[in-house]
Amino acid sequence: MKERPLRTTVIGSYPFPGWLEFASQNLSQFGSADREELIEDAVTVAVRDQTSAGLDVITDGEQTRLDFNLSFYGFIEGIALESASPRRFGPPAHDQRGKHQVTGALRAPRGLGTVEDYQRLQRIAPDGPTLKASVPGPYTLSGRLIPSEQYPDRYALTEALMPIVRSELEALVAAGCREITVDEPSMSCYAHKEDPKRFVQIFNRTVESVVDKCHLSTHLCFGNYKARAVGLRHYAPMFPAFLEMSVDEIHLEMASREFAELELIKQIAVRKDVAIGIVDVKSYYIETPADIADRVKACLKYALPDRLSFAPDCGLSQTARWAAKQKLRNMVKGVATVRKELGLE
Repeated sequence: MKERPLRTTVIGSYPFPGWLEFASQNLSQFGSADREELIEDAVTVAVRDQTSAGLDVITDGEQTRLDFNLSFYGFIEGIALESASPRRFGPPAHDQRGKHQVTGALRAPRGLGTVEDYQRLQRIAPDGPTLKASVPGPYTLSGRLIPSEQYPDRYALTEALMPIVRSELEALVAAGCREITVDEPSMSCYAHKEDPKRFVQIFNRTVESVVDKCHLSTHLCFGNYKARAVGLRHYAPMFPAFLEMSVDEIHLEMASREFAELELIKQIAVRKDVAIGIVDVKSYYIETPADIADRVKACLKYALPDRLSFAPDCGLSQTARWAAKQKLRNMVKGVATVRKELGLE
């Protein structure tokens, strides 16, 4: 079980400071010590913003990742990384994110880097908040790889990536991580046209060795590349099949969808905790504490407080930092208002 009812959390990513954006485009000008200092400083800033907001659960803001999953390809052998996006101009869309050739067996002898990231977070974070790590699942990781003779389709690629992700989860648990999100947004984006039961089977085999060893969650959204969705924004195709996922908590994108299908909380909460996306990361409307409190109360119509958590819809990497800070502060304030009214503070 999670540590408190109506807890406040985040998905994973946080906006880069402007200087880190600049540095990431000019890394050749920095030495290895400079780069480590950049990362250390960026994580310190992300932790400070989250703790200042008063969150119950924080992350390192994924400050070492240029994207929530694309950066992981640099750790995997057997991939020829594409050097340039296939489309560089015009309105943002997912076809501006390139795909990579698979050149051999997929292996990650160094791991995927999340253990080092988590250990840095442990060193920097103050006592109090729960520390969370997030790892993309194998189906989502397979999405930007081009099938090869060895791996003829996306499912074959997923099977090859599965032991890599599983080993990473095991290493995180061994490092003391007790809160892990396995991000599989591709499953929620494509459940309307693929077999959701097959997705569940893939997911459960990926996490089987860490079940009951941490508070395990998954994040189901519809894409957030430059605040654009890519999937059919409808949860119905996923359920009830996704109730069989071996997780303690399911994160749902609700705010950007005007809380459509909110009644789904009731079905999930019978068996699992539910984290509700109560802040719209695709909008620059700053939700007030009163807005948040009203949304929390709407969720309480379907589940008891000890089953509910609240978070932004998705990671905050695509949201300007000034807005992300205020959205998190107001989210925490609004949830605190309801906690106080219920005598839970």
